[in-house]
Amino acid sequence: MKSLSEWWVIVMNSFWTVVGFTIRNKVKGKAFVITTLIIALIISIGINLPYIIAQFDKGDKVTNIGYIQSQSEQAASGTTTGDSLKAYYEKQENSNIVMVPFEDKGDASANEKQLKKAIDEGEIKGYLEFGDMTDSGFPEMTYKSEKLMEFGMTESLQGALLQIRQTNVLQDAGLSAEQMAQLSAPIKIGTVQIYTGEGSGSGNTGRTPAEQGVNMGVIYVMIIFLFMAIMTSGNMIASEITAEKSSRVMEILITSVSPLKQMFGKIFGMFVVVIVQVTFYLAVILTNISMPHNKGALGNLDIDLSLVDPILLIYALLFFLTGFFLFATLYAAVGSIVSRTEDLGQAVMPLTFVSLAGFYIAIFSISAPDSMLVKVTSYIPVFSPFVMLLRLGLTDVPMWQTLLSFGILLVSIYAAVYISAKIYRTGVLMYGKRPSLKEIRKAMKAYKI
Repeated sequence: MKSLSEWWVIVMNSFWTVVGFTIRNKVKGKAFVITTLIIALIISIGINLPYIIAQFDKGDKVTNIGYIQSQSEQAASGTTTGDSLKAYYEKQENSNIVMVPFEDKGDASANEKQLKKAIDEGEIKGYLEFGDMTDSGFPEMTYKSEKLMEFGMTESLQGALLQIRQTNVLQDAGLSAEQMAQLSAPIKIGTVQIYTGEGSGSGNTGRTPAEQGVNMGVIYVMIIFLFMAIMTSGNMIASEITAEKSSRVMEILITSVSPLKQMFGKIFGMFVVVIVQVTFYLAVILTNISMPHNKGALGNLDIDLSLVDPILLIYALLFFLTGFFLFATLYAAVGSIVSRTEDLGQAVMPLTFVSLAGFYIAIFSISAPDSMLVKVTSYIPVFSPFVMLLRLGLTDVPMWQTLLSFGILLVSIYAAVYISAKIYRTGVLMYGKRPSLKEIRKAMKAYKI
């Protein structure tokens, strides 16, 4: 009679055999390799896209605007306005607008012909045409160019004219340059997110805007990471089981390895595959952002990863693992009751919609992490890996709420494992049409875990 330790060795050997088989079978597949390389290529192109676009950019980001500089009294207001705009933009640092004066030809049609010729030759992008004086202190103005809907340009000109008028009015009032600078100086108010109770974070000293921004970035990345892992691994687990059933390989496997060890072996094997795949993607991302032309752009973002709350990373890891395991067991159960790969997409559609719902609730609630929808869904097991992580990163969640959400998630995983194991045990040997719920329930009653 074998001892307990000998039985344990046998069980673990068969478990790791399934894990190894699952990893080798998936990693060696051409579809997996090609898909991984294509996604890595897309990531590389996305990171380097600004640099690629910059190589095709002529660098001409300055817009030249023409106007007629006339000596006649009738056009004096227009000339003064054009000269004021010219002086204003010359004082601005890195201004993207340059006012270009043109000599008065003495005739309106001749002036317009001159300005249109300048546009054709690329000397200017557009020109200002002046009319009669108005109550605003400036003449009527029309900006003419070949581009459609130049709202951005007119808004920039309007803003400049407002600044010019304000400066002129203050100067006429007899204010000094120091007083005018004081009037236009911005007023800054700092913000800190405070906690009034004992939350689940590492402390209640509050979060600065920089800490809030870094935490938001971490949460955003982790939610996307979890969603990608669930979608990728879930579909791979289900398709792997369905493919084995359709090829009758399952009949051989079921005689040498118990269904429960098969299910967990496949789940763990796919988890390793997903981790390897994501690690490869992270390496691609780090390699691309470390390139010389991307280092400067990253430095301008002023990202300080030392501001990330370490407790948040622990919560992120816990909810990632539990969320992954919950969905993986459900996908394994669904895959076991499908005999043909053509039917798999329809069978896993409900799980896909559920994971999409959790993902969208979390992503679209980043700006409102304390809403009632977020609070309620953070206790629903299929949503809590996404939503509770959002709350923990952006709000102060009481410890009892965090423990309650995590406890419900663990209980749900236990129930999912229990039910999925029974479905898997009975489903893997059901061939032909998809079994009905009555047939599955009857077969499940005959199997004891």
